[in-house]
Amino acid sequence: MTQTVLILGASGKIGTHAARAFAAAGWQVRKFNRKTDDMIDAARGCDVIVNGMNPPNYHDWARIIPRITAEVIAAARASGATVIVPGNVYVYGDHPGTWSEATPHRPNTRKGRIRAAMERAYAESGVPTILLRGGDFIDPDRNGDVLSTVNLRALGRGKVTALGPTGARHAYVWLPDWARAAVMLAERRDRLATYEEVNMPGYAVSIDEITAELARQTGRTLRIGQFPWWVMRLAAPAWELARELGEMRYLWTVPHSLSGEKFTRLLPEFEPTPFAEAMRGVVPPAQGRAPGRATQPA
Repeated sequence: MTQTVLILGASGKIGTHAARAFAAAGWQVRKFNRKTDDMIDAARGCDVIVNGMNPPNYHDWARIIPRITAEVIAAARASGATVIVPGNVYVYGDHPGTWSEATPHRPNTRKGRIRAAMERAYAESGVPTILLRGGDFIDPDRNGDVLSTVNLRALGRGKVTALGPTGARHAYVWLPDWARAAVMLAERRDRLATYEEVNMPGYAVSIDEITAELARQTGRTLRIGQFPWWVMRLAAPAWELARELGEMRYLWTVPHSLSGEKFTRLLPEFEPTPFAEAMRGVVPPAQGRAPGRATQPA
């Protein structure tokens, strides 16, 4: 029997890739329109709800995220659907290491505390929930992910921008992989706990490694420059995004990765996209190749 999934935030990067992955797996896909649809009505008859809704540019998280969470829980409770939530690493705080499902939640930022409260709300709701946690998304559509909008924004000029020490390992996940994994977990949801937290290992790589791979693929000499955090500090009093980004600066300073032990146990057949292939997917076609492959700091 064909199963039905409701995609919230269907025009965003998470919703877009989730809709593609569920459709490719043979699911009937409904896309929620927050301007015209009632969420409870939209969820009726659905087996799964993917919560891809997130306020853009960190806008007013303290008010909007609890509201979205309450609406999704109510819709899932009314329909009996399982909710899939994309988790992030903010809840772990600034202790370096490999973070697993057993790592204590000790957020050191306001946004980390908001996300931790959101996760608790799902866990305590009794609504079947799969929290699939990943690092920074790498989106081949270049739809607002940090790698494309910040790190690789000046790639055409031969520059990669670092947000912290160039050798610090940072957790990333290829967004189409996350979406495929979400489908696979949804299809075995009857074997999971009511609240199932799953960390997706993705890639733990540094800007040095990213730059070296891009230099190898493009045949270009690439230099690494540092992001001008001082500009964000100056702009912070008047610019919400500058304030919110500054709070998360530590994530590019603290070396971290995500453990894949539980993920592999639940999805032993999952085949992740190789890192080199993911990097190939983020290079705009117009970049072409140029002579030379050396990588150097700015």
